[in-house]
Amino acid sequence: MTRYAFALAFASSIAFAAAPESFSTSAGTLQLTPIQHASLVIQAGGKVLYIDPVQGSYDGLPQADYILITDIHGDHLSAPTINKLKKADTVIVAPKAVQAQFPGVTKVLSNGEKTTVGPFAVEAVPMYNLTRGPSAGQLFHDKGRGNGYIVTYGGKRFYFSGDTEAIPEMKALKNIDVAFVCMNLPYTMTPEEAAEAVKAFHPAIVYPYHYMGSDLNVFANALKGTGIDVRLRNWY
Repeated sequence: MTRYAFALAFASSIAFAAAPESFSTSAGTLQLTPIQHASLVIQAGGKVLYIDPVQGSYDGLPQADYILITDIHGDHLSAPTINKLKKADTVIVAPKAVQAQFPGVTKVLSNGEKTTVGPFAVEAVPMYNLTRGPSAGQLFHDKGRGNGYIVTYGGKRFYFSGDTEAIPEMKALKNIDVAFVCMNLPYTMTPEEAAEAVKAFHPAIVYPYHYMGSDLNVFANALKGTGIDVRLRNWY
């Protein structure tokens, strides 16, 4: 079974793997709900924004005003799920590589570019492998193909790493209030590597996500004493 088939095998029975998380902002409360693996939903300002809607059950969840997609892989891009969630006017933001596979993308965003969707400011940031790949000379995620995202609402900045190793661009991030950081081998990075990256950009709060098979206690222990609020939640 491939990595993507294995991840998708979890998708049939869980509506919400974890309870909603609420954050106070200058524009009011933002509610963020983990769904599964790399999939989550944000509700704020009367609008609904999904990131990588793939895993989990979406029955009973609100239709999407906006959807952000990070990459072409099957645990981040699911045309059937997007088609279930989207409305006639849903804005779908994604990198060019995703648009090539899913023509329904309405806004192409490349690394370093910014846009605004409703009350949310969205910045695409790099996500890629430094060394890990399926074979010599190949990487699981090439630089420039996929997007991590910084979503700003009411002055609060939320970072979603997508699939990445501990790249220099991550370590150089500034003023991140809440970070969602991946960790799983062999496709992204170890909990230790993720913790070192998080120490470098020092968000106020960090959640591990996209962590299938990783020991989250290793990540949390590596960040003890840093002042970073590490929040472990069940995404599976």
